[in-house]
Amino acid sequence: MTFDDEQVLKGINLDINDKEFITLLGPSGCGKTTTLRIIGGFIEPHEGQVFFDGKLINKIPPYKRQVNTVFQKYALFPHLNVFENIAFGLRLKKTPEKEIKTRVLEMLELVNLKGYGAKKVDLLSGGQQQRVAIARALINQPRMLLLDEPLGALDLQLRKEMQIELKRMQQQLGITFIYVTHDQEEALTMSDRIVVMNKGSIDQIGTPEDIYNEPANAFVARFIGESNIVSGIMHDDFDVEFAGKHFVCVDKGFDKMEPVDVVIRPEDIRVTEPGEATIDGTVETVTFKGVHFEIIVDSFGTKWKIHSTKSVSPGSFIGMALTPEDIHIMHKSYASGGALAAELIGEGAKNEEEL
Repeated sequence: MTFDDEQVLKGINLDINDKEFITLLGPSGCGKTTTLRIIGGFIEPHEGQVFFDGKLINKIPPYKRQVNTVFQKYALFPHLNVFENIAFGLRLKKTPEKEIKTRVLEMLELVNLKGYGAKKVDLLSGGQQQRVAIARALINQPRMLLLDEPLGALDLQLRKEMQIELKRMQQQLGITFIYVTHDQEEALTMSDRIVVMNKGSIDQIGTPEDIYNEPANAFVARFIGESNIVSGIMHDDFDVEFAGKHFVCVDKGFDKMEPVDVVIRPEDIRVTEPGEATIDGTVETVTFKGVHFEIIVDSFGTKWKIHSTKSVSPGSFIGMALTPEDIHIMHKSYASGGALAAELIGEGAKNEEEL
């Protein structure tokens, strides 16, 4: 897909399964909303085909697809009450009044708004308005529901509650949800599979556990959770060098002496006495995060981030212990330090601070 001579989608190839909760995740401008709009029929791709249940649907308009959409701006009708907002699609289809009442009441119960039918929508909270928008989309019984960052306008606590509610609705109805977000927590909480997008391409597709524990590259590792990413050299299968030392890892299949990115999650580093582990360093800062302490350690110029339930004193000298399973090796990518620096140099970084 190209807009104003800029290619915003590049070779997207994606299968979505029936009754699946799948999330398109990535930063602003990565192409996730464009992908959603193509699926919904709001735009047609310049190249490629879209199939639904084996049928080519590129030329089929949105209202003829078995798909409904919930947008971040709910677009409710302020002159209609909750009941009539939800019933709107059925009235367009000239559905009998008795069936309309039955199905609207079912929807109100599904979205936990039983008894709210007579209320004006502009008197509802943001979370309640969102539920009305979801009910209005679901009442037409689509095979697939598209959700474009629908929780973006809600406060943190309400957003967490709605994450659970949306997953419950999807499982109860047994229909496919395609969800767009840049929020990693939303993706990890709700999804059966996550599609991580970057610069118009798909970097990785997998379950939340796969994406988090085995990121495909440094971009995915940085975007999903927090990571320590350092440069290393793969000497042989299961033998990687970084931080000036050799480590046993569980990865293989790399070229000998290949430069690699080494990814280590902060929660996988265990604090020990200095000398007991392979890496030692000086604690720079300790920040209490509620469920853990975030510890920043300097080890000969390299900054390491540790998440630990136990605190240490700033200025203390500690060891950092790793197991082979804690070390994730991946090919060099533009999200890693050296490649990113090279890219910035190519674009003409003006000074050292920008670089």
